[in-house]
Order: sequence, then structure tokens, then C-alpha cells
Amino acid sequence: MKPIWIVDDDQSIRFVLEKALTREEFVVRSFTNPRDVLAALEDDLPQVLVSDIRMPGGSGIDLLTKIKAKHRDLPVIIMTAYSDLDSAVSAFQGGAFDYLPKPFDVPKAVDLIRRAVEESLHEGQAEAAVAQVPEILGQAPAMQDVFRAIGRLSQSIVTVLITGESGSGKELVANALHKHSQRASGPFVAINTAAIPKDLLESELFGHERGAFTGAQTTRRGRFEQADGGTLFLDEIGDMPFDLQTRLLRVLADGQFYRVGGHNPMRSNVRVIAATHQDLEERVKAGSFREDLFHRLNVIRLRLPALRERQEDIPSLTRFFLQKSARELGVDGKRITEAALARLMQFDFPGNVRQLENICHWLTVMAPAQLVDAKDLPPEFQQRQASVRPAVATPAPHAGAEPAPEASVRAADAAGATEPLAAAPLAPTPAGAEPASAGWLSGLEQEARQMLRAGEPMVWDTLTRRFEGQLIHAALEITRGRRIEAAQKLGIGRNTITRKIQELGLEEK
Repeated sequence: MKPIWIVDDDQSIRFVLEKALTREEFVVRSFTNPRDVLAALEDDLPQVLVSDIRMPGGSGIDLLTKIKAKHRDLPVIIMTAYSDLDSAVSAFQGGAFDYLPKPFDVPKAVDLIRRAVEESLHEGQAEAAVAQVPEILGQAPAMQDVFRAIGRLSQSIVTVLITGESGSGKELVANALHKHSQRASGPFVAINTAAIPKDLLESELFGHERGAFTGAQTTRRGRFEQADGGTLFLDEIGDMPFDLQTRLLRVLADGQFYRVGGHNPMRSNVRVIAATHQDLEERVKAGSFREDLFHRLNVIRLRLPALRERQEDIPSLTRFFLQKSARELGVDGKRITEAALARLMQFDFPGNVRQLENICHWLTVMAPAQLVDAKDLPPEFQQRQASVRPAVATPAPHAGAEPAPEASVRAADAAGATEPLAAAPLAPTPAGAEPASAGWLSGLEQEARQMLRAGEPMVWDTLTRRFEGQLIHAALEITRGRRIEAAQKLGIGRNTITRKIQELGLEEK
């Protein structure tokens, strides 16, 4: 591996980083000014470059710009004692791997450099060509049912009602139904009936004649006319005003309608696909949705599963959205670790696929490295969610009795605790009694069995993280937060405990 280059006119900074990196078995080369770095780059190249931002003889930002012009994939970390907004923005706009304000915690600085090294090594490997991504991703059984339904409907122009939670991809499925139908050569026109004010919705759907109302200076074709020969997708149909439902019913019945202010009947050959996140049967009972319109729309119903019902699709969706976001922003696509994917798969995603896509946009912009780890996820993923796994009801203990270890585990989970493997305090083992360690081991076994029977993903990683978190928490509690002493007691290195504390999200405790 190539050396780490440190560029700083402050001898104490160079000394501290050199010693810390040498202990981690990195080869280090130091410079005092950007001129010497640029000269050295003619003959050599570092694995990672760490540079101060203000030095005699040149700026770290200027150095960053010159390096990126020739060595685009070289990770550069910018350090500065002037932690202002302009410096941070300039560093990231120039392509810096990350921004390190002084004074900094040495273990954190080393950990950041280690991540930059790992990223550099990954970039040095040739990546396989990205296979063509299908228009809708989904390996889960529930999605396979959707694919089969789209296939069966490909030779039909029957009206389809798509139901599913907000953000589950209803318009994507509607587009696929159109694309694989006999009307694929015609237009696909979509309108969200909930997003348009009631006074304008009629004109949007059916068009208007010139002078029909104030501001109608020209004749305008509505969505039904625009979709002639193709497909009209009516999203959030459950929110359509009641009086407009009558006009829609007439169009669906005989294909005839009038523009607003018009007197001549218009006809349009349109296939209608409607979608809603609401329970239309309940709205019919409440009198807010016409029953005859409901039956007219509900010819074929296609239900889209929520993302929490298809967790096995989260990894492929995440990778797809990261690449898509990178293309849209004009940056290199980011990769994601298995640990980060495991954290995502434990999340409930109330916003469904749309929420996952937004998270991938966030990661593309905010994650410091090209390789996204669990600690790079947004703040809502850093604390264990109570909704990750439903709480399991347990019988109440008898008065005065200690709860069983497995009950303690489940109760901790239900409360959203991050340390669910806490065992009862160890007491001297009476003669002939079961060893005290068997109590928490039994609880661990019971928890593992429960998760395995439930088919939960990443059981090994989940329980290992809890176990490690409990050990570190106990050691820090005994040493009153002294990390080096805690690491010595646990028999692990200082850098290891620092890294684990960050990975497990224990710093906020």
C-alpha cells in the first residue's frame, strides 16, 4: 500500500499524526508546504493525502484543486483551524473526501484516514459492468405476484384499480401496465387528483372553452383528450370531489364528456388506470365516494405491498437509487456496506420506496466516503427504533419474582433499548445450581430462536452488535467512561473500541 501524505506547516500536527498512523502500521510521509507536494506528485502518488487549509506558500484548497485535476480518485482530507462555512463549502466543492476541523480527536482522525484508505483501495479495483436494471425491482413473493398480474393484463385494456400505501410505487406500476399493453404507442398521461384545487380539477380533466371562466383566454384540451388512444392514470382517486365523480362516471360509461363551458359532446378513447392509498369501501360506506363509480373502477384490483412487506428487496433498491441519484447529480455513484444494508432492512419505512429513494439522495450528498457504512446513515437510523420488530407479549412475573432473561430481552426491545442483552446482576452460584452465565446464554439462545423462527434477516449481525454493545457499555460504566482503560479490561485495542463505539452508536449515551 502507498504511504499517507501529511501536509501541514505545524510541526506538532505532523508529529501527532505521524505517530498515530505509524502505530496503525501505515507508512507516512510529511510535507510542510504545497509546493513540495506538487513536486513529489511528479514521481509518486499517496494512498491518501491529508492537508492543512492555510499554509505559507500556498492554500490547501488550491492544492486540492490541482490534485483533483490530475488524480480525480485520490482521497484528500482537508484540515483547518478556521472552521468556517466558506472553508467547509470550498473543501467539499473541490472534491475533498472529508473536512477535519482543528483541534481534532486523534483516534477519530485516524479512523477517518483509515476509511479514506479503504475507499482508495476499493476505487483501485475494477468494478464489474452494471447490468441493465429492470423497470421495476422486486424479488419478494409479493412483488412477483404484481409482475404476474402485469403480464396477464398486457393483452387487455380493462380498467385497473391500484391500491397501496403512499410512496409504494403506484405510478410506476401504472406506467408498466401502459408500456406492456396494446396502447404502448399512445400517450401515458398522469394526474394527481388530490394535488389540484377543486375549482381547477374539472378543467384539468375535461378541458375548457375560451371564455368559460375568468382567465380562460384560449380553448384548452383536458387530460382525457390528451390521453386519446393511450392511458390516463388518475392518482389518489379517493380524494376526488364528489360532484366530479359523477362526470367521471359518465366518461367511463360511454366515453363522452363536455369541456367546461362547452356545448358539443367530446369523445375520447382512453384506458383508465386509477390508484389510491385509501380504503374506497370505507369511503363508500361514509358517503364520500360513489358506489357506482367504485364498481366501475374496481374491475381489476392490483395491490402493491408496502416496503416493510418486501424487505428482501431493500438491498437491490438501495443500490439502484444510489446509482440513479449519482447520475442525476453528476457525481460518482456510492456503494454501501452489508452493515448499512442490515440497518436499513430493520427500518419500518413508513414512507415506503419513496422514503428509501430520498434517503439514497441524502447519502449521495451527505455521506463522506464513497463506501457508505452504517454510521453514515441519517440520524433516524442511529437509534434503535421501537418499530424495528414488534414487541412480543410475555406473561407477567409472579409478585417478587425476577423476570426471566428472555423476558428482559423482549421488554428491552419493546422499549426501544439499545442494550437488550442486559442480564441480571451475577450472584454467587449456590452449590449444585446452574452457573450464573447460563442465565444470559439461555436468554441469548431464546432470542436467537425467536428471530430465526420469525425469518428475520441478518440474525448473526444483529445479535453480534447487541453483544458487543453490551460489553463495551459495561466496561465504560466500570471505568467511568475512560476508553483506554475499558479497552484494556476487554482485551481489545484503543482504536478498536473507538471504532466500535462509533459503529454501534454508543457515543450519545
